[in-house]
Amino acid sequence: MYNNGDFARWRRHPWHGMAAHPGDDKGVVTGFIESLPGDTIKYELDKDSGYLMIDRAQRTTAAPPCLYGFIPRTYCAENVAARCAGADEADGDPLDICVYSERDINRTDIILHAKVLGGIQMIDGGEADDKIIAVLDGDNVWGGVEDLADMPSIIVERLQHYFSTYKQVPGKNPNINVDVVYGREQALE
Repeated sequence: MYNNGDFARWRRHPWHGMAAHPGDDKGVVTGFIESLPGDTIKYELDKDSGYLMIDRAQRTTAAPPCLYGFIPRTYCAENVAARCAGADEADGDPLDICVYSERDINRTDIILHAKVLGGIQMIDGGEADDKIIAVLDGDNVWGGVEDLADMPSIIVERLQHYFSTYKQVPGKNPNINVDVVYGREQALE
């Protein structure tokens, strides 16, 4: 479709051309946003071109409850799969990130800085596919939160519900497990 060399002429590739951390604080990461709260179309980065493409239209009304994207220069690989009992391998994509902000952010294809709070261990069809949970760095409401345990439990419950149902087709088992939740320390490992 496109050649990576062509893309670099206009802007850095979101996965490989940006730093995972904006500075020395490893608790703050760069996030590239692919989907917004309420999106019923699943967008995903085209790994060759660096552009967002439509992955699929959601079959149901499932929509992400927060900003959703990935952390540049990360890779969900063996070290993530090794922490997930029941995972045969990892999904081989960049680490996914779910970002909360008090203010509406109404566009995708953007980068932001987010403070990591924890994560949800997700196993999708035998593949580890963890979701890092974060808040917009400096957010007026959520900026003081330091760990996922400090967030209202409904935040995690909504994420677990979304990720356990977003691929669901009536009459079929999606084979997704999102039962394990972890805090900031494990998320930063």
